[in-house]
Order: sequence, then structure tokens, then C-alpha cells
Amino acid sequence: MSDLDPQLPQVMIDDLGDDAVILDVRDQSQWEAGHAPAAVHIPLAQLSDRLDELPRVEGSLPVTCGGGTKGKKATALLLEHGIDAAELKGGMRGWKAKGRPWSTEIDRKRP
Repeated sequence: MSDLDPQLPQVMIDDLGDDAVILDVRDQSQWEAGHAPAAVHIPLAQLSDRLDELPRVEGSLPVTCGGGTKGKKATALLLEHGIDAAELKGGMRGWKAKGRPWSTEIDRKRP
């Protein structure tokens, strides 16, 4: 459960594999600076209009931002639409701090 909203489900970073599919709702510049390698990027401001682009996962879709605020909003929005989602506790800051794989847009453009 979320510290700010006890109704929001959470998933811990340590519960996910390095190749986990995660919905990243940060802004474009934050995404380009680095993200989980298998993350899917849909900025929070566009999420309502792009629900049909959400990745299919078994169980809850992990949702992240930098540290929590946008992730909480996105998780709540997805749950309101009947989509099984859980906030990634610690966000991408926590992911990176734990030494988990990190990718940038420059990495993706390399042959």
C-alpha cells in the first residue's frame, strides 16, 4: 500500500526482474536521461489518451516515475479504468540506486 494513499497497491523493486515491463510516466527529458531497459514510456499527461498502448503483463502492471507523485496519479488513473496496476515503490531513482539495469535513448540508438 502507498504511504500517501493506502488504497493504492505497490510493488517493490526487489520483486521485479531486471527485464520487467514497467510503465514509465515521467516526462520525455527524464525518460531520455535513463530508464529501466524494458520500460514502456507514456508520459502522465498523455496516459488517458493512450490506454490502448499499455503493455500486457501477467498480474499488476508496475507504474513508475522519478520518485512517486506522478506514479501514484498514474496508478490511480489506471485502477479507475479497471486496469490492474501497482506503483513501483521508490520509482526510477530507487531502481537506479539499487544498481538495476539502466538504459538511455543513446543506448537504444546504437547498432
